[in-house]
Amino acid sequence: MNPRNIGLIFKKDLKSYFNSFIAYAVIAIFLATTGYLFFNLLASFSVLSFQAQANPMVAKHYNLLNVNETVVRPLFGNISIVMLLMLPLLTMKLLADEKKSGTMELLLTYPVRDAEVVLGKFLACLTVFAAMLGSTIGYPLLLINLGEPEVLPMITGYAGLFLLGAAFISLGIFTSSLTENQIIAGSLSIGVLFVFWLMGYSTMFVSSGIGQIISYVAINEHLESLAKGVVDTEDIIYFLVFTALFLFLTLRSLESKRWR
Repeated sequence: MNPRNIGLIFKKDLKSYFNSFIAYAVIAIFLATTGYLFFNLLASFSVLSFQAQANPMVAKHYNLLNVNETVVRPLFGNISIVMLLMLPLLTMKLLADEKKSGTMELLLTYPVRDAEVVLGKFLACLTVFAAMLGSTIGYPLLLINLGEPEVLPMITGYAGLFLLGAAFISLGIFTSSLTENQIIAGSLSIGVLFVFWLMGYSTMFVSSGIGQIISYVAINEHLESLAKGVVDTEDIIYFLVFTALFLFLTLRSLESKRWR
């Protein structure tokens, strides 16, 4: 692969995001939603803390001695669900819009490989997502300023969210390669992501062996350890394999269209 070609595609798509209102709107909605959820968690923590001063059993019941368990981990869970709904809005246009406008055929006639096109678009979307995720850094900084939370789980939690976002984007690019309709691409992406998210709740209905397989495939199971500050290579490998798999499937999807 030629890094220069990847860079050209990357710059073109990154400029496309910020020359339109899409990136600004998605980042603003993401920040407003996660900010509201963070405020609710912090306000609940504050109210329960006052109640715990009068009744120590409240503190024991809600584990108020640990702000990471009460605020930080639920916050990461909330952010990941908002990501599931917002990232398809960024990925749905990447290939579907190129095909609808007819520029996909023109792009593929240039001396660039399919892999360079896919990787350039993936990195552009990942950069917008990094800016989106970075906009929430004020939440943990506020907690550090107000109290004494453990910093390591915050760092590993953000690393987990970044890997999770990369996995979401790779799946979104794949669904965008299947159709020229952005709405269908985005809806399909959200639907498939929900399947990967919710399948972990069905383990109680199957045998333990099948349940273990389903638990490993369920994407949200791999964020839990990182949000606790536990870095398990199995979780990191899962996210990397997930991302690589759907980028590979995107390449196969583009390749199949060359033969139609």
